[in-house]
Amino acid sequence: MGDATGRLGRLGEAAAAQYLKRLGYRIVVRNYTCPAGEIDIIAVDGRQVVFVEVKTRRSSDAADPEIAVHAHKRRQVTRAARYYLAQTRNQDRACRFDVIAIVLPDHGPPQIEHFIDAFVAA
Repeated sequence: MGDATGRLGRLGEAAAAQYLKRLGYRIVVRNYTCPAGEIDIIAVDGRQVVFVEVKTRRSSDAADPEIAVHAHKRRQVTRAARYYLAQTRNQDRACRFDVIAIVLPDHGPPQIEHFIDAFVAA
């Protein structure tokens, strides 16, 4: 990931984590990496483990961020989630996959759209 793209992604992930905390989620891990892949945010909502993919753009003119979570990305996130659940002995816990789409304009607050249960395990 290029430096500017990486910085934008990190800003979006930080905004998403703050947003989730305000909703009462407990952030467990940010930028989880394992042999199976990477997950932007792992959180807990009530008793449910939530695997969150964050997509960030500078402008709402760009393609919708949630569209970027294509089939290949869903499979990768699912594999990483299964790995995480096995490593933490949480295979029996309910879980879901969310997508948070963020537009970070040059001026003004971030625009955040949260897609709860955005996709099923691939």
